Amino acid sequence: MPSPSETERVITPQLLRDWPLPNPQGGKLARGTVLVVGGSRFTPGAALLAGVGALRAGAGRLQLAVESSTASALSIAVPEALVIGLPENEDELSRLAGEADVVAVGPGLNDIEGTARLLHRVLDVAAKDTAIVLDAYALGALSKEPDLLAGRSQGFVLTPNVTEAEHLLGREPSDDLAAEARELSDRYAATVSLFGHIAAPDGRAWREESGDAGLGTSGSGDVRAGIVAGLLGRGAEPAQAACWGAFAHAVSGQRLAPRHGRTGFLARELVDEVASTIATV
Repeated sequence: MPSPSETERVITPQLLRDWPLPNPQGGKLARGTVLVVGGSRFTPGAALLAGVGALRAGAGRLQLAVESSTASALSIAVPEALVIGLPENEDELSRLAGEADVVAVGPGLNDIEGTARLLHRVLDVAAKDTAIVLDAYALGALSKEPDLLAGRSQGFVLTPNVTEAEHLLGREPSDDLAAEARELSDRYAATVSLFGHIAAPDGRAWREESGDAGLGTSGSGDVRAGIVAGLLGRGAEPAQAACWGAFAHAVSGQRLAPRHGRTGFLARELVDEVASTIATV
């Protein structure tokens, strides 16, 4: 039997051209509403990066639910978004999550118990066809309740780094990240994007080979989660969003390297390359 790495398809521009993204017609609602739940008092920029990443990937409308002390600043920094403060507006969060096409939970959150409460609230009200992206502390919360996603109809995408994968697996990951992505996908019945390895619940698997060391910079994972959310918003299925998202994230870094070197660019600069990277596939 071939190993997981041998069954992966390499993500190339041609593969993506043969798997074109939906091209919604009409106004912003046709490209989906993305709600990002994140942004603690000390890391509000993570929600900003994820949200703007979603817009650059093509989402039509953005909403941010963040810690109250940061809401005003973020509403100015991201004038394209509706911004609400938590926890006092959790009823409003329920309304937004119930109406959103995509909800991304985790970027910038820094408390497991609080994140778990928010995640439960989102899952309790999300429509059956809502797509859910779990990142950062939302993955930590999931690791403590491994059956939380069981039996739910929503399409889930998990975007762990290696440390978050360790929490989800309950052990240190092996060097075979293709196999670890497959195990996580099977365990949580979700599409998993792990360090360039994507595994879908139906057994399909892909590998993105364009990523370089510069992607290991603060905020980069938030951008990636936002890109995936934005692609889901415009109508991509979870595996397609994960593959296109991994490619757009990695190649955006490649495009910055001539200006800033392999390791000198910032996550906020990645965001600005996303739309043109996707457009040139």
